[in-house]
Amino acid sequence: MFEGKVALITGGGTGIGLGIARVLASRGVKIAIVQNRACEDLPEGALFLEADIADPEAVARVTDRVVSHFGRLDIAVNNAALTGKPAVAPFLECTPGQLDRIVDVNLKGTYYVSQYAARQMVKQGGGGAIVHIASVGAFAAQEHASAYCATKAAVAALAQAMAIELAPHGIRVNAVAPGDIYTNANAAIVDDLKQGGATGRFLRTTPLGRRGTPEEIGHAVAFLASDEASFITGTTLLVDGGFLAY
Repeated sequence: MFEGKVALITGGGTGIGLGIARVLASRGVKIAIVQNRACEDLPEGALFLEADIADPEAVARVTDRVVSHFGRLDIAVNNAALTGKPAVAPFLECTPGQLDRIVDVNLKGTYYVSQYAARQMVKQGGGGAIVHIASVGAFAAQEHASAYCATKAAVAALAQAMAIELAPHGIRVNAVAPGDIYTNANAAIVDDLKQGGATGRFLRTTPLGRRGTPEEIGHAVAFLASDEASFITGTTLLVDGGFLAY
């Protein structure tokens, strides 16, 4: 199903991104990981590229590098984002600098990577798949995360808009909205929020009774990038253990 396919995954060296990379690699996908810092324990054979996706020129360079290394690009996964403690900021205290950085990485970075990846997919022909990692925060407000929630809602909307424009090229665009997923970045997110002054009155529980794993998001991404999802585009798949069911 994925024979000969190449995937670019932003933020693929840690947390959810690493889970996605491992799942896709286990299914035979050739992996290119774009991260703004060095990483360890990457899938065997993965190409690592250090870059800040908020910089469109850097995105152009890494996209060219992926194509020169692997010869093509078939899948783009926009996972990199400011999340956890770096994205926690009370609305009344969020500074212009904080807001700019959250928007630059979470929204603009997703836009830039998608744009360069889609241009390559159009150039080589044969279609492709782009998957954004959104969040349940796109649909249910989170205290002290106004900028984060706004960017994740934008990412879900971006998937819809891109889907209708890229459909004539055979490129499908979808999003995955993870619920409470355990990663090092958000291991203590509840405590981080409370230490930042959040009341905690608006915290939900996950009906399945546990936190999800990065690999569970990886399986959802693999499905949306596969031929099994060939008639699915412009949608957001909730992978949240029932978090938004009530």
